[in-house]
Amino acid sequence: MKNIKISIIAVCILLTACKKDFLDRQPLAQISPDAFFRTESDLKLYTNSFYTAIPSAEGIYNEAVDNVVKSDLGELITGNRTVPVSGGGWTWTELRKINYFLENYDNIMPAEAGKKYAAIARFFRAYFYFDKVSRFGDVPWYSKTIAFEDEETLKKARTPRTQVMDSVLADLDFAIANADEGKNVERVTKWTALALKSRICLFEGTFRKYHTEFKLPDAERFLRESVSASDKLMSTGPYSIYKSTPEKSYLDLFASKAAIDQEIILTRRFSTALQVWHNLNYYTITASYGRPGLNKSLVNTYLMKDGSRFTDKPDFNKIQFFEEVQNRDPRLSQTIRTPGYTRIGNTKILVPEFTASTTGYQVIKYVTSEANDSFNKSDNDMPIFRMAEVLLNYAEAKAELGEAAQPDIDRSIKLLRDRVAMPNLNIVTANANPDAYLASQYQNVNGGNKGLILEIRRERRIELVMESLRWNDLMRWKEGHLNAQPYVGMYFPGLGKYDLDKNGTTDVEIYTGTKPTGSGIQFLKLGSEIILENNTNGGNVLVNPSTPKTFREDRDYLFPIPIQELQLNENLTQNPNWE
Repeated sequence: MKNIKISIIAVCILLTACKKDFLDRQPLAQISPDAFFRTESDLKLYTNSFYTAIPSAEGIYNEAVDNVVKSDLGELITGNRTVPVSGGGWTWTELRKINYFLENYDNIMPAEAGKKYAAIARFFRAYFYFDKVSRFGDVPWYSKTIAFEDEETLKKARTPRTQVMDSVLADLDFAIANADEGKNVERVTKWTALALKSRICLFEGTFRKYHTEFKLPDAERFLRESVSASDKLMSTGPYSIYKSTPEKSYLDLFASKAAIDQEIILTRRFSTALQVWHNLNYYTITASYGRPGLNKSLVNTYLMKDGSRFTDKPDFNKIQFFEEVQNRDPRLSQTIRTPGYTRIGNTKILVPEFTASTTGYQVIKYVTSEANDSFNKSDNDMPIFRMAEVLLNYAEAKAELGEAAQPDIDRSIKLLRDRVAMPNLNIVTANANPDAYLASQYQNVNGGNKGLILEIRRERRIELVMESLRWNDLMRWKEGHLNAQPYVGMYFPGLGKYDLDKNGTTDVEIYTGTKPTGSGIQFLKLGSEIILENNTNGGNVLVNPSTPKTFREDRDYLFPIPIQELQLNENLTQNPNWE
């Protein structure tokens, strides 16, 4: 979003001051709503402050879980989460700002004139509560600011999830009905609200369907709401899937300096001119910043270019890199370095660098030219919502309802595959022969639509990698166990020299003992710089094999409430098995 001047930030801070980061103070008396909310410009200025709630660039691309493997696995993956003393996501400042605006925006301004700004506020309240519910389950619902002396409200118990989500839907429907209808990648519009509703309702519908232990009703209602929101955006919205050429479309969409608003609905803006940058290029090419690499389980998921399954090949897990990436879904070579890869703006052919990638599958999604390689110097926009996700939401909700027909796939999944010239998904074929590899991962998928649901999940994982949606996907599908599986990379049959791109020169040499000599070669010492499943007998690259990974099915689908909050409010209860 555009920079807000320091003086404006100061006003917003005064308007949103709170005690102990909670909802227990009115705005300071000298900044009264009647003095501030007098013009449309005032309303716009105040609602600009809400956009700080959308993810940072790192909050978008810095995905981990079972898609992208980094040198530090993190506590979500290792299972070492503990109950925090404070913080832990249980913060309410943003909500207080929103509720204060909704209470006061029409004190002087005519309510009708302020509705589009109220729509923005209610969009962000829905966004706020979706984050809280997906993280904690039941949370207190507050639709108004709380007076300092209102002890009863301050010590409110957790509102049932069902009530909170009904209120979230009401906020979204208001936003859809009243927000601007114009196309604007930097502002919340009617279309942004529809995209959020599509996302939220799919999450809630599938969470209720698969998490029977919580005994939540109305899974079908939420799935239908997701279909409805998605369909409206697909039928009447001004967006479509961006296409240039099959070999470049997907890569270009994310490397574009300015968000391509043919497909991007909302973005976080970055700009060298405004001196607002992020760190994507540096993140992908240095040895000191996570060394992200795709997990082999994701690489295996990409289909062959003719639509057949890579994992149907004999010994698919023992195919070396060059052969492994030939004739695959073109999105693979637009997501990781494959033979023939060159940087944007350069013609030098590069191979994957193990110093920058734990698995050898070195990511290139979002990567721009070398001019942006310095620390915190990337300036391409980061997508928050895009049309591709809406299409995937539509297809999945339809499939989960058991109502998907081939025309539904043709207006959703087919458009994503058309972008890269891949064959369409056929429902009859998918259900007649469900993919055993995917079925071994997604163990809760059953019924007559099993094959279709598995294929939609394949498409979703591939299309949306590094957009930080995977954690919530695994949580709603009740497939958290996938985070505890071994994380592996490229296959090497043992010690020796390897030509990754088959150009006649050695790119990697795996050795023991004394380090060999030579130029332009990545020397990887077995047992330290690279670990293989079967040591000198070869195997897939193992990442942090000595670091245990666990996921507790009876606990880890929800986060714990901080100790301090339980002490301050005796009416709060802890989530199951986090005592």
